[in-house]
Amino acid sequence: MRSAVLPFVALLFACVLVPDAAGDERPNLLLVFADDLGQRDLGCYGSPFYETPHIDALAARGVRFTQAYAACPVCSPTRASVYTGRYPARLPLTDWLKGRRQPKDSPILHAEYLDQLPLEQVTVAEELKAAGYRTGFMGKWHLGGEGFLPTDQGFDVNVAGGANGNPGHYFWPQWQRRVQGLEGEYDGQYITDLLAKKAAGFVTESSQEPAPWFLCVATYQVHTPIQAKEDLQAKYEAKRDRLAQEDPRFAQAGGNGRNGNPSIPVQNNPRYAAMVESLDDLVGTVVDAVEQAGELENTLVVFFSDNGGLSVSEGPHTPATTNAPLRAGKGWLYEGGIREPLIVAGPGVAEGKTCDVPVISNDLRATFLTAADVEEVDPRDGVRLNDLLAEPNAPEELPRPLFWHYPHFSNQGGSPGGALRYGDWKLIERYEDGSLELFNLADDPDETRDLAAERPEKAQELRATLSQWRQEVKANMPTANPKFTGTVDGPGPVLER
Repeated sequence: MRSAVLPFVALLFACVLVPDAAGDERPNLLLVFADDLGQRDLGCYGSPFYETPHIDALAARGVRFTQAYAACPVCSPTRASVYTGRYPARLPLTDWLKGRRQPKDSPILHAEYLDQLPLEQVTVAEELKAAGYRTGFMGKWHLGGEGFLPTDQGFDVNVAGGANGNPGHYFWPQWQRRVQGLEGEYDGQYITDLLAKKAAGFVTESSQEPAPWFLCVATYQVHTPIQAKEDLQAKYEAKRDRLAQEDPRFAQAGGNGRNGNPSIPVQNNPRYAAMVESLDDLVGTVVDAVEQAGELENTLVVFFSDNGGLSVSEGPHTPATTNAPLRAGKGWLYEGGIREPLIVAGPGVAEGKTCDVPVISNDLRATFLTAADVEEVDPRDGVRLNDLLAEPNAPEELPRPLFWHYPHFSNQGGSPGGALRYGDWKLIERYEDGSLELFNLADDPDETRDLAAERPEKAQELRATLSQWRQEVKANMPTANPKFTGTVDGPGPVLER
């Protein structure tokens, strides 16, 4: 009797102490992270040309944010903000890796910044892994090379994530020169299709395990080079020609988008449109794998982009898109450079709603951890969006300030500066001369009416708030250019420490 009872008691005791892994009902977490996709580049955000049925379907069963922001107008800093929940200025990782543009005739030299996401920064992948999640990464990393890869930052699986910010070529075998860890299956294979297949495989495999999973699919789409599959490109060439019969703007090429010259008059780039559809197909493939695994109702799906669409000439077949009516695009602190598509669907999320509350990429980490029932989550530089996802029309008691610090010269023509959004007001401060631009986004979402001269007290109030924040996060600032011999209009360069 003793030998029979003791094993039974031991088994019962073990069942009490050890959580039932098979009963882990915490949600899976799926982040689809697009590259250079502007807010207006999706059907559900009003694009008249691009077709995104899978992403639109995601919005129809979730919450679509109308005022979601990237923490930077270029890629690497925003990506760091998503994974760490911190403003890029605090890291400090404030430009793409490794941008070094420096005009000779500027009164300032760009600020210094890190070459990679430092290992001492605890990422959301590390936190979720510690909480029992299986973690996977697919696609564009662009936060460091050997020693600083996704597998060094909390991801169990890394497919194609390395130091480079674009694949160099979208068709196999040409991408092998810049993308590591992703071998094509046949000549001419499109990299986005293969990433979709790999991501679907991770979902299928992980859903057979008792633990929940976190997967980040960081697509190279729709970054340059602008290369598309021939059949999809032909589809949009025909669509452009049909639309041009009623609206001549669809046949117009526009300018280079730089120095105030007009970009393409409407979204009419067939190659880019085909790339957008391939991105949408990826979303469809991965979400379908979630559904086939029986995990759709228990998977929080987030779709986001790292900065605005490329609206200037930067290589063949560009400008890629227009963000109009939002002003400018990638590389600029105007709305076209930082306002992004953000769609969330899944457990705890209202269905078919829009949310007009301003949010920022820093918020995603705390939102994921809260959804995963991680206790005592420090939101760092973000907030939890979970309550807002459940009730997206709930008014904010007080608007919070959102900050940007970009002390660099972008490849797209943007100059060093900082920005602050507080309620309906937005301030942009240019670091080269200290000049200010002030906009009321409720009345002027297109940022066409600078109110700094009309409302100097409001401009100075917001500038003081922006300056105080820079000091709080110990932001690296530009330095004086000792070779500059010209004069500067305005108050003078912003070099505060």
